[in-house]
Amino acid sequence: MAGGMGRGSAPRKLPFALQPGETVLAFVRRHWLYFSLKMARNVFAGAGGAVVAIAAVAMTYGFRGLPGLLSGAVIAAWAAYWAVRGYFAWYRYQNDIWVVTNQRLVDSLKRHWFHHQMASTDLVDVEDLRVERQGVLPTVFDFGDVQCQTAGVVQNFVLRGIPQPARLLAVVDGARDAARRALGPIDTTR
Repeated sequence: MAGGMGRGSAPRKLPFALQPGETVLAFVRRHWLYFSLKMARNVFAGAGGAVVAIAAVAMTYGFRGLPGLLSGAVIAAWAAYWAVRGYFAWYRYQNDIWVVTNQRLVDSLKRHWFHHQMASTDLVDVEDLRVERQGVLPTVFDFGDVQCQTAGVVQNFVLRGIPQPARLLAVVDGARDAARRALGPIDTTR
């Protein structure tokens, strides 16, 4: 599901290779409301600012002559700036993903074309899981954070603003338990 949890194979090419015997259990990105609010801000600032500026220039000295041309260029640059910001908001939304497999949890983020940040933790290292949902919008639209405390180098994995966080917690919890059972009993007498 776009923006939600996909089961089985990933709905698109993953930014990492799967390990032998690894299968994707959930493919998650932030709730669509995060993207919608950022895009609304970009559209309002870009288009709204341009409309106000055009009206102000038209009511004062107009678009003729050097001041008018300079004003037009500034307004065009303003609109282009916000269009680029809108593009990168969309790009980041599309490339800010979390993947739960039967072996690990992967957090992958691409802010722009020349940036890629990825962290991974084995499911057997996940110690505590917690869902946090605060506010009216997260409650109404069923999104929130899943916090995973791990025994690895990155001690906290926080999956922020994801849809149906309780459902994802159940997926991670079940996969973690299955991964631990596959390891067999741990000898604690040493």
